[in-house]
Order: sequence, then structure tokens, then C-alpha cells
Amino acid sequence: MLPKGKFSRCLAFAGFSLFLAGAVEAAPPSSPVGSTNVTVADPTVPRPPGQPCVVQLFSNDTFNDYSPRPFSYTPPASCGTHWSKVVLEGDFSVTAGIQYDRTATIFLGGVNLYFGTTQEPDPTEAQSWHVERDLTDYTALFRSAGQGQVFIGNIVNSTYTGVINGSARLLFYPASAVAPAAQVPDAVYPLGSDPIGSTVALNDSTSQLTATLTLPRNVERAYLDVFTQSQNDDEFWYTCVPDQYTSETQECGGGNFREAEISIDGQPAGVAPVYPWIYTGGIDLFMWEPTPGVQTLNFMPYRVDLTPFAGVLSNGSPHQVAVSVQGANNYFSATASLLVYEDAHAKQVSGQIVRNTLVSQPPTPTIGSTLSQDSSGNVTGNITTDLSRHFVIEGYVNTSHGRVDTTVNQTVSFADTQGFDITSAAYDQTSDQLTSVDGVSRSTVGPFVTGQFSSHYRYPLHVDVDELFPASGGVTLVTTVHQGYQQHTALGVGGLSLYSADVHDHVDAADTLNLDANFNITSHSGQKTSQTFTFGDSLGGCYRSSVTTANNTVTAYSSGQGCPGQRNRVFWFTHPDGSPYNGDTLLGW
Repeated sequence: MLPKGKFSRCLAFAGFSLFLAGAVEAAPPSSPVGSTNVTVADPTVPRPPGQPCVVQLFSNDTFNDYSPRPFSYTPPASCGTHWSKVVLEGDFSVTAGIQYDRTATIFLGGVNLYFGTTQEPDPTEAQSWHVERDLTDYTALFRSAGQGQVFIGNIVNSTYTGVINGSARLLFYPASAVAPAAQVPDAVYPLGSDPIGSTVALNDSTSQLTATLTLPRNVERAYLDVFTQSQNDDEFWYTCVPDQYTSETQECGGGNFREAEISIDGQPAGVAPVYPWIYTGGIDLFMWEPTPGVQTLNFMPYRVDLTPFAGVLSNGSPHQVAVSVQGANNYFSATASLLVYEDAHAKQVSGQIVRNTLVSQPPTPTIGSTLSQDSSGNVTGNITTDLSRHFVIEGYVNTSHGRVDTTVNQTVSFADTQGFDITSAAYDQTSDQLTSVDGVSRSTVGPFVTGQFSSHYRYPLHVDVDELFPASGGVTLVTTVHQGYQQHTALGVGGLSLYSADVHDHVDAADTLNLDANFNITSHSGQKTSQTFTFGDSLGGCYRSSVTTANNTVTAYSSGQGCPGQRNRVFWFTHPDGSPYNGDTLLGW
């Protein structure tokens, strides 16, 4: 959504930036073919021209227990307080040995800066990886000194020997004529009660991540960045079945519908889909060496538009903002940050919610089954889980530039089919799942559309696990996974399309795992993984990269193939990694 009065400026700045800066042309990376170290096709965060100021958050910290590692933050002294871009860079490694994948987080002043998991090590070879996150929208947080902590809970003993190490820094790019200061939120508020920052466990559908906030009385727009990560019994939630089918299918219960619900003062305020991340120890640990699943090492938050509630949030009263996960079944780890834009020319605004059809639509999926069992005890058939909700949330806020009406119009859908073929000699389970979100946020002043942001997300997942029980004993697991992340976003004003972008990230993996009668791994074979990452936008930005592995070694890699000149070229202000935006840091809007 674009505030009134910025239409002409943003178009002028678009042309100015394109003329002076052009696209950032990425240097061809050295070929990783033959490597057994972590290799991904993901793009790094594009940078504006100029030298950044660097603030080291922590350096070469060792993670060998369950204690957080605190750090102190001080803003960069020589780059002012207005930046064109702020980027987090992190470098992590794990020594050779035996170790689980671990959850990794970085917080500052209660606000999450990074959320992901670690690579499992090879017993004979260390692993290292690099992550980046665009934190420009969190600029307000970085203008003041504060306390932070990094947490990677890890056990190191005679059995689990892999030691994790890590460093992270913030890069601040000074504003310039070519790269002006970004139009960023005026304040960032964490959900949760930890003043330094930590995730919150959501054990069931009633558990909540909350914050009770008394916000400024001139809130004009508001957004919530949400992370919900499956843990413990919920790690493989996408394979679970409703409780009434657990005995037949020999699967985990609780069903496989998961969705994050956002509320304000107990009223439904939005929905955030749950991405089915698969960690490097998930299903078959050999599948993810050296290329992990989609976003496994670096989660992307989902941004929920809460702008219809801006008038309510500005009334001077405390308000509870909460996140829960419908279907959580021990448990989800959650964190969220509220981003607030204020009216610079009014100390107080007013407004109300005028329509909210989400209130009357509880997140209750429809369950179907064709399961049948014959006289020999063989089980075949499907279990389906479906839910689609279309809702409209509309509110207004009386600002210094008039009454702004904002409507969030969204359809959120979940469709899953679990297929089973169970006999005494084999157990075959196929999971086909698609989560989708189609939405438009539109703001008007009178009859004029002053801003429109549309987004379309698709999270396809296919998992096929075939367990074979040979007469000689033991178990053979044949696994195939297809995982995707698809995003289309577009900005417009007054019926004019200003910008659009597409992100596609797909990982295909397979392996055959052999275990003895005591379920000890004896061997594996046929490992192969491929990742393809593409980005394109209406400004001509293009990113293409792919990696292929076999037998846990990179066998092919390409970068830029299919882009003009066979080179990746993206503009510094864009988001080729799929990180959220709403037009506020893009093109200076």
C-alpha cells in the first residue's frame, strides 16, 4: 500500500535509479562441481553501490551446549542513522562427526534477525555455510544500542561430537543520490516477553505467542512478520493423519493441517501459511548432503497486512497481538515482529474496522477417507484434508492526508492427500500437499486507489516413502521428495501496474536407505538432489541458478543460464530471495 502523495515521486525515483544505478551484475561464482560441502542455488541479498559500515554481532562463537550466547550492539558511528539497505550476513560451520541438525536464531532487543537450522555434519568431513537476510525494514531497531543473543542449542558428548561455530555481522549501506534512504517502518515491536529475544513454544492450537502493546496514536499502517517452525512430534506434521486413522495407518496422529492464526484483542486479524521445511536430518539424512531442502538453512518470514486495524491500534489503549498455530501437536516454535508506519504530520489518528468476514470462518478442515482393509490385514486408500477460506477485512484511518480505507481480500487454501498401501512386505505412504494464498491489499482515499499490493504464494510438497521388509530382515527405505516455494507479487496505483516479481525455488531429492533389524543404518545408495532457483521482475531483473548432486557430491552447477547475456542481473532494491516487502523499501516508496 502506498501513502497518498507518493505516486509521482516514486515514478520519478524509479527512472532516476534505473538511469544511474542500473542492475547489479553478479560475478560468476567459482564452480562447486566436485565439492561435498554445502551448496545451494539461492541468491544472496543484492547490494546498493558504495562501501557499507560493518557492525560485528558475534565472532567465532562455539555452540556446544544449550546456553544462549549474548552480544551487545552499537549503531555504526560513521554511517548516520538513515541507510539505503541493511543486510545480515552469517557464517556457520560444524566439525566432522555425529550431530543432529539444530535450530539457530539471532535476536536483538527481542526482535528476530535470523531463523533457520544447521547442516548435519558428515562423520568424516566438516560442513560450512553462509546465510543472508534483508533487514532494511528493521532499520528503526538499529538506530539505538541494545542487547542481543544467538541461540543454537547443541549437545556435544562422546556420542554427538559435532561442534557448531558461527559469526554474524550487520552491513549498513549509507544513503546516497544513487541509493536514497529507504522508506522504512517507524517502529518495530517484538511479540513475546523476552526483552532480548527467544522463540515461544506453541504446544497446541490454544497456545499463543503474544504481546500487549500500547502503540503510538498515529499508526497509519501495520504489518506482522511471522515465523512458525515445526519441532519435536510436529517435525513431520505433513505426514500425520487424523486420530481416528492412526491405528490403521500406523502413523502419527493430530492430522496434518497446520496454519498460523493472527488475532488482535482476540479478534481474527489474518492468516499466515505454515511452510513445510524439511531439516537436514529429516526423513533420510543422506538426501540433504550437500544440498538441503527449500529454505532449510535460512527461513523466510511471511508478512501479514494488519493495516485495516491501524485506527484501532492508535486509540491509546493496550492491544494484544497474538499468533497461534491451528493443529499444533507438540510443538511449533514461533516468533513474530510488528512493523508500524506512523503519520508524520499527525500526532493522533482515528479509525475503525468496518468489516471482518474472517471472524465467522474457523479454521476447521474437511476430512475424507477411502481407506479399506482386507481379510489379510492389508490397508489401501487415501485420506484427504481440505480447507479453503475467502475473507475480507476492511478498516479505515483518518490521517493528515484524509480518510484512508484499506481492504485486505484474501483466499487461503490447504489441500492434502495421503495415500497408503500397507502389506506385510511393504509400507508405502505418499503425501501430496499444496498450501496456497492469493491476496490483494488495496488502499483508497475517496474514490481513488492510492496503493495496491497483490501476492500469490504456492507451497507444493510431495513425499513418497516406501518401506520394504525383506525376508532376510532389516528395512529398506526408498524416499522421494519434491518441494517448492512459489511467489508472485505486484504493486500498482490507480489501475497502473508499477512492479511485479516472481520467485521459484524447487528441490527434488531421493535416496535409498538400508537398516538392520535394530534400525541401525548399514548403507545407502542412489542419492541425488537438484535445486533450481529463478527470479524475474518487470524491470528486467533476472536470476537463474541450479545445482545437481549425486552420491553426496555436486555433479553440476549453473548460474545465469537463461538470463540475458547468460549472467544474473538484479536491481539492488529488489528481493530475489523471496523476502517480504510491501512497496515501502522498493524503489524508495
